[in-house]
Amino acid sequence: MSGAAVPPVQAERPALVLASASAARTAVLRAAGLRFEALPAAVDEESLKASARAEGFPSGEAALLLAEAKARRIADRLARNGAEDALVIGADQLLTCQVDGEERWFDKPRDLAEARAHLQTLRNREHRLHTALLCWRNGARIWHHLATPRLVMRDFSDAFLDRYLEAEGEALLHSVGAYRLEGLGAQLFNRVEGEQAAILGLPLLPLLDFLRQHGVLLR
Repeated sequence: MSGAAVPPVQAERPALVLASASAARTAVLRAAGLRFEALPAAVDEESLKASARAEGFPSGEAALLLAEAKARRIADRLARNGAEDALVIGADQLLTCQVDGEERWFDKPRDLAEARAHLQTLRNREHRLHTALLCWRNGARIWHHLATPRLVMRDFSDAFLDRYLEAEGEALLHSVGAYRLEGLGAQLFNRVEGEQAAILGLPLLPLLDFLRQHGVLLR
């Protein structure tokens, strides 16, 4: 774990671990003053999503399934190294949009051509970010939360889309919606409803409340 000084509002134990390689999620927790370690969880997200879809899982439950898979993977790794008491935070996010009367699930674009296609589909429509958060400790899920921010893209021009893709480049491939709301992506939208941190991939306020209730943070 990190050797940084423990902030006065956070207990020394348990150690916090974020089961994610997401720079946005890491930034959210760091900005809130938490001491934690970030460890990427190698799970087959594509297969898990496909199975959840085939079995008729609602979008939110599918996001929770992915978050739990990541948390369990990291918790198992830590337990093998004698750190089973660590509190592991798993998070995942699914983007859905109603297209021609059906709910469509979106994955991270594989290239800029696919990012363009995603944005063309989302243009002038509302979409939802099913953002799941789950805490795992001592071999069990101890808490979970699901936030569902709603965002409406404006009817932007093709000229704007071209400039946007050129400016943002391959950074868009790390976002399920092919946008970074904390940057130029804000110009894509007419309306945004929901906690900013949840849109970035980690509902912060519910997590902080949970940590206070369990003595990890001072009340």
